[in-house]
Amino acid sequence: MERTLVLLKPDCVQRRLMGRILSRFEDKGLNIVGLKMLRVTPELAKRHYAEHTHKSWYPGLEAFITSAPIVAMAVEGPDAIRVVREMVGATNGLQAAAGTIRGDFSSSRQMNLIHASDGPESARRELAIFFAENEICEYTPMITPALRADDE
Repeated sequence: MERTLVLLKPDCVQRRLMGRILSRFEDKGLNIVGLKMLRVTPELAKRHYAEHTHKSWYPGLEAFITSAPIVAMAVEGPDAIRVVREMVGATNGLQAAAGTIRGDFSSSRQMNLIHASDGPESARRELAIFFAENEICEYTPMITPALRADDE
């Protein structure tokens, strides 16, 4: 099992796409083990996007991510990081494949609806920024035997 962070960004919340996007992860058989709505502060944005704060486009990103609430999710499942990234699609919605979240709902590079951790290290770091240990609720859905074999 692998765990990753997914953020439904302000444009996703404003466009009322939260439920439609969350259901895609559940439909895929992934578990939502942490879920909360919050407002990103400039300080939180700087922690999350630490590697980008020196870039010329960062002020616009910070203004965007702090402009409205977001939904943070801890998503768990086999190979979850890769599976989620593939479901999300290319960063630029205009370049994202049809059938991906961005390909179906986004037409922007910045207002691209969703963030997903890009690897195990970033997933651990980002999950710790948005979730305390006691905010993760592990469980095994009763339908798991119908989703995958015991050895998967």
